[in-house]
Amino acid sequence: MKITLIGGHGKVAQLAEPLLVEAGHEVRAVIRNPDQVADIEATGAGAVVIDIQRLDEEGWKDLIADSDAVVWTAGAGGGDPERTYAVDRDGAIASMDAAARAGARRYVMVSYFGAGPDHGVDPDNGFFAYAESKAAADEHLRGTDLDWTILGPSGLTLEEPSGRIDVEATESGTVSRANVAQVIAEVIDRPETFGRFVTFNDGQTPIAEAVAGL
Repeated sequence: MKITLIGGHGKVAQLAEPLLVEAGHEVRAVIRNPDQVADIEATGAGAVVIDIQRLDEEGWKDLIADSDAVVWTAGAGGGDPERTYAVDRDGAIASMDAAARAGARRYVMVSYFGAGPDHGVDPDNGFFAYAESKAAADEHLRGTDLDWTILGPSGLTLEEPSGRIDVEATESGTVSRANVAQVIAEVIDRPETFGRFVTFNDGQTPIAEAVAGL
């Protein structure tokens, strides 16, 4: 597939890109900083330098054009609620609408374990804008007719990949970013994950087996 991956210089993204390329996909990684192009190209992906906050409807259309799939791993990084809403909510929703218009049927959203309207985060908490943004974006994606999958990894670590996860956990734990990258590469062309919100921690089940059992 031709995949447009938004948030291409993130830690999870840079681990996912070579896996997707090795699987035979053509990956266009969207980044904001031109100084990061070499990092992206080292993964085997192509770099697209653009600030998604500045895109209008036509700009989004051009960005997603000719894509078969969109993978969203972008995040404002917290700290600034205004930018968080602009990227994690408005940007994500704009990308979904663009994907629908462009015929990019496959959409994989990286969200988080516990995301949703009932996230329970206090408005005074610095995480609130992110939680609200993800709730809105995920809900919008569910309302599209795209072949979507929402991934809900738990607390992210920098541990080495175990290649094993737990998709049946009812409480958030931790999961390595490298395992999240492997999950992205595994679900991208798996129809059994369409229309699913997949929450997971590190665990004991091989990722391919865990995904196949959904």
